Amino acid sequence: MDPSVAARGSNPRLVELTDGSGSVVGTEDVVSAHQDGHLHRAFSVFVFNSNGETLLQRRAPGKRTFGGRWSNTCCGHPAPGEEVLTAAGRRLGEEMGFGVPLEETAPFTYWASDDVSGLTEHEYDHVLVGRFDGSPNPDPTEADEWMWIEVDALRADLARDPSRYTPWLGSALRMVAGT
Repeated sequence: MDPSVAARGSNPRLVELTDGSGSVVGTEDVVSAHQDGHLHRAFSVFVFNSNGETLLQRRAPGKRTFGGRWSNTCCGHPAPGEEVLTAAGRRLGEEMGFGVPLEETAPFTYWASDDVSGLTEHEYDHVLVGRFDGSPNPDPTEADEWMWIEVDALRADLARDPSRYTPWLGSALRMVAGT
């Protein structure tokens, strides 16, 4: 059986633990990885339209971490052995209801603690980019709102009120749109 199917269908869901350079050093269930703050593989997808705007989602309030905050188009974790591009394409369809070809830019590592859930994001985050002109059809358990926003306007609002956004958004945005 494809390991990504086995991991998604099992409980608990496993993530790949990594070292600082992104090399896989083991697996752990996703909840434990977030409870203990263990570095693990993740991805952040940014989708842009032909006007140069990026598609943001507001994470549904029931999300495990940082619910109710605005974030990039979609995020997730590849299952053990699953290619990042495959996992990101799958999650884009699951979360936002559409698919597009994606390209990886560069990874970065971040750490952020969610005061509401008490969980910690410590992720080796692969940043991916795609293009789409249209309206998404998000799963309301994943994203309860969405908007297209010009990158400079997003940067300005991030600087003005960072608490509205997920803590990784600014760093990930720099990976795709510079400073």
